[in-house]
Amino acid sequence: MVFFIKYFIIKTSNRNTYFTLFLIALSSIINTVTYSQELSKELGENLQVKSIDSIIPQKKDSIIPIAKDSIIKPKELLESIIEHSADSLIRQDIKNNKIILFNNAHIHYKDIDLTAGYIEIDNNTNEVWARGIKDTIGNYVQLPVFKQGTEESTQDTISFNFKSEKAKIWGLRTEQDGVIIRGEVMKKENDSTIYVQNIKFTTSEKEDPDFYIKTAKAKIVPNKKLVIGLSNLVIQDVPTPLFLPFAYIPLTKGNVSGFIMPTWGDTAEQGYFLQNGGYYFAINDYVDLAVLGDVYTNGSWGLRTESSYVVRYKFNGNISIRYENLKNSIRGFDDFSKTTNYNIRWSHSQDSKSNPNARFSASVNLGSSTYYRQSLNEYNTNSFLNNTLNSSISYYKKFVGTPFNLAVSATHSQNTNTQSITMSLPSLQLNMDRIYPFTTKSGGKNNAIQKLGVTYSMKGDYKINTTDEFFFKKEMFETAKSGLQHNASFNTNMKVLKYFTLSPNANYKEVWYFDKISKTYNAEENIVVSDTINRFSSFREYTAGASLATTIYGMFNFKKGRLQAIRHTIRPSISYGYRPDFSSFFEEVQQSQDANDIVEYSPFTNGVYGGPSTGLSNSLGFTINNTIEAKVMSKDSTKVEPEKVTLINNLNFSSSYNMAADSLKWSPVRMTAGTDLFKKKLKLNVNATFDPYAITAEGKKINTFNINNGGSLFRLTNAALTMNYDLASSKSEGTKSAAQQNADANNSDGIFGENLNTSNDLSSNNNKSNKNSKTAKLYRATFPWTLKLAYSLNYLNTARQKEISSNSLMVSGDIELTPKWKVGASSGYDIKNKGFSYTQLRFSRDLDSWKLNFNWVPFGDRQTYYFFLGVKSSMLSDLKYDKRQVPDRRLF
Repeated sequence: MVFFIKYFIIKTSNRNTYFTLFLIALSSIINTVTYSQELSKELGENLQVKSIDSIIPQKKDSIIPIAKDSIIKPKELLESIIEHSADSLIRQDIKNNKIILFNNAHIHYKDIDLTAGYIEIDNNTNEVWARGIKDTIGNYVQLPVFKQGTEESTQDTISFNFKSEKAKIWGLRTEQDGVIIRGEVMKKENDSTIYVQNIKFTTSEKEDPDFYIKTAKAKIVPNKKLVIGLSNLVIQDVPTPLFLPFAYIPLTKGNVSGFIMPTWGDTAEQGYFLQNGGYYFAINDYVDLAVLGDVYTNGSWGLRTESSYVVRYKFNGNISIRYENLKNSIRGFDDFSKTTNYNIRWSHSQDSKSNPNARFSASVNLGSSTYYRQSLNEYNTNSFLNNTLNSSISYYKKFVGTPFNLAVSATHSQNTNTQSITMSLPSLQLNMDRIYPFTTKSGGKNNAIQKLGVTYSMKGDYKINTTDEFFFKKEMFETAKSGLQHNASFNTNMKVLKYFTLSPNANYKEVWYFDKISKTYNAEENIVVSDTINRFSSFREYTAGASLATTIYGMFNFKKGRLQAIRHTIRPSISYGYRPDFSSFFEEVQQSQDANDIVEYSPFTNGVYGGPSTGLSNSLGFTINNTIEAKVMSKDSTKVEPEKVTLINNLNFSSSYNMAADSLKWSPVRMTAGTDLFKKKLKLNVNATFDPYAITAEGKKINTFNINNGGSLFRLTNAALTMNYDLASSKSEGTKSAAQQNADANNSDGIFGENLNTSNDLSSNNNKSNKNSKTAKLYRATFPWTLKLAYSLNYLNTARQKEISSNSLMVSGDIELTPKWKVGASSGYDIKNKGFSYTQLRFSRDLDSWKLNFNWVPFGDRQTYYFFLGVKSSMLSDLKYDKRQVPDRRLF
């Protein structure tokens, strides 16, 4: 029997591996039990078999010597163990050498994973055949799902060879970078190359897709490329006249360089145009670049570059440079005009964890003052409505182990109405944190001397004031100003009469300039001549003062109802300040032929920090801050502790009295108040100024109290009221994430409406599709909505004009008419001038795999519309139709 088994092993060594291993193991057991040296010797002379298998290790028998096998064992057909399982049936067909798995069948081999309703394993051919099964109601379920590495596909039937890794699939459904691929018959080669017949490409996840690109044959190399032949666009199973002879689509991971399709349209002044077309450069994983251009038939053109960069855990940013050469009408006509505009934007932020002791940041927005009003390809609503451009580049360095830190910045401020520009290139500031020179060795501060703190700062500025005409030209530096300013402060605090805090303080300031003004009288021309002398000059000032403050609490308790108590917190303070007269730094000049006609002037008038103060100041300041809070029991009976509700956030009054002034010693009383109502949805802020002095009929203030002139105690000179109210349906509030709610709370400009993005930006945003499905109810349907209201009122009465200087209401809102229809509007009404402000209407329709947007500005200087219909997926972002009407506005 032993001889028969070993002989059978030799004869069947080219058959199934697992069956061979089983017979080898059985042979070894028999040899060990019998210990027959004679039989072993007889068989060893004729038939020698290697007893140590490469898959199942066996211990070498120390009794029976094993001679070297002269027959070479064939290489194993499978490189790994096949794991298999099933819920209902696992049947082994020994006769045909097959394994059948039924119901939730699963096999795993190397990096290959296959699940299906029915799987059949043929050990003779190393092939696996899988298909779905029918459930109790006849539906075809448990379709084969094939996974190899990161690739996954679903199909009706699959046949796969474990040895060659070739496969044939019927009814393929797979996804590559957002593109769903459906094919009738597919053949996969062992190098992962896939050939497909009758294939459909789509981004729709429906079984019956909204659209697809149909082609007869295609070749797919996963994560590399997709090559297709003649293709046709089909929408709702209706073929369109749009054909593509062939296509090559890269399927690489990450960003890929490629062309950006332009948007077309026409204007009354520039004619037909192509906008936002160009090329995208995927330089590397850290930086990219897009070069875009605009072309108009009347000769106008525009060019812009946009780049983003990021280094993880260190910094990130983006930069945009735009230039436009615009022509109005046609050369030779009377209304022909030409202008150039540019705009530079740069944003840079540093990760706070990359270097806690050094930070670099940038926020730049500069360019032509007329850019946002004249540009034909800029739809930044908020920048258009604002009249200022601001920029800042800053670097901060903390010197570890010392109290010093350094800040260097470059700033820019531009008024687009007056075209005036103010720049600081650069501004340097060295600060010393507060130190306590008289503190104890242990750091204790028990008295006023030990609490004495000292701070120091040095500031240097080089400021430029210019206009658009001389921006970036040498003329802008002719009126530049520079200087250094040193500031030192000393302060401490102590308790007085147990409940009061006394805080004495002293300040010293010294200013250095490198030029000064010198004025002389020219007797021949009888004029005063001013000259700038380039030499070092300086002046210094010092002040001293003290403040006395305390806190008073008032509590009103209630025994009935949900209202438990009301607490009133009052924080009054009195401050005293003294500043000597520093007119000694002033100089005198004769201003007429009369030798006694002398006038004083400051040689530091043109200095970046101004000149020294004149006149003695000996003043008292008064401030009262109020806060009112309430404790209210919750309606929820399970909550025991009352809730604290703020009734008035702040109610502040401030004024001062200058004892050294010869008249008008009292300053106006300033009042500010603010509160949040209706669960902090309504924000209310009020401020006003009250003057105690009367004015003449011409509106000039006189040294007579208003009450003594037949008026009230105080005269209201100006007041302002602002209200912001955010409303939303309960459903829309619940569906917002915390990040969305935080973004809405910080979006102060959202009341003006949304920006009209270019189609390229829009398609990229649409790629972030919402995976949460929405359903509409036929009964008791809900319509999520949001509404923002902003009201502003300003009153002016400085000269008894009793004028409402501004009175306006802004409205912005959105409503979901259906789960896929959204309508929004933003507008405002100027109640004083009786006219509508900037108005925008928005319509959005979610078409599953497609997106429809329509933005319309019906009237005004920016009257325009933008229509977009395109595929959400970024892979097919060029499959779109968009139309824009550029605002017809003249350049001059």
